[in-house]
Amino acid sequence: MDTVLILFLAIVLDLALGEPPRPVHPVVWMGKIASFLEKGSPGRYPLAQFVYGVGMTLLLIGLFAAATYFVLFYLKSRSLVVYVIAGAVLLKSTFSLRELRQSAIKIKKLLLGEKLDEARFELRSLVSRDTRDLSQPLLISATVESVAENSCDSFVAPLFYFLLFGVPGAVAYRVVNTLDAMIGYHDNYEYLGKFAARLDDVLNFVPARLTALCLVLASFLSGRGVRASWQVALSEHVKTESPNAGWTMAAIAGALDVQLEKVGHYRLGVANAPLTVSSIDAALKLMMIAMLAWSLICLLAGVIRFAATT
Repeated sequence: MDTVLILFLAIVLDLALGEPPRPVHPVVWMGKIASFLEKGSPGRYPLAQFVYGVGMTLLLIGLFAAATYFVLFYLKSRSLVVYVIAGAVLLKSTFSLRELRQSAIKIKKLLLGEKLDEARFELRSLVSRDTRDLSQPLLISATVESVAENSCDSFVAPLFYFLLFGVPGAVAYRVVNTLDAMIGYHDNYEYLGKFAARLDDVLNFVPARLTALCLVLASFLSGRGVRASWQVALSEHVKTESPNAGWTMAAIAGALDVQLEKVGHYRLGVANAPLTVSSIDAALKLMMIAMLAWSLICLLAGVIRFAATT
């Protein structure tokens, strides 16, 4: 039953309080240690970079997952209440649904105020593309795409690995996802991040498709185009370079009946409806319904597991 309690409390903490302070945020420490190790990367040799990147990734996974496991193991032997609270705090640090929603709302407010330059700057926290010259429709598209894609990275996937491997599993996933964001295929260190990027693709394979299904379900529950959501996800997910991101973005494009575009890379969906600022609100509504559905599924899975072992 402790699995259900940890999961429930972690979700409550995220929705009520959001992110922990940066000095004690485990993901911030992941980034700091990764940045320190990155400085030791071999400069010009692809094979040496790749081997170093493999070691760097495995070291960080082992460091944070093992630390999480042994801390929680010790606390469980001392106090079940303290163990559940600590487990919930650590699990919450691996996902950030509230922060994702707040970031999208902030961009929406800037667009409503016609503060395009500020919206372009704010969008950089959500996407990796160059935002300096994006028009308002492309800013809206990028925000909606990010809401869809990050529903997987920032919520569905961490909970998926929590159900499989406990809090250490969620922490290990967050290490890989953080490394992918920091060094995956990046410029001078392209080979340094190849292993982390490929591992992130593998780890997100199932969660991305689960997220797309949750978004399709959300489109049904909200009275939107459930058939279009499913059909666009099924037929157009292959248009993106990522083997996973296309599923979630295409699903939400179909549900909203809009076309999402990253210029020079892909167009997802059909532009039956225009992209407006209200599209961000609609995307957030779909995301919250989908993530509520996923939360209930995870809690039910935890209850079933508990019942099966008693």
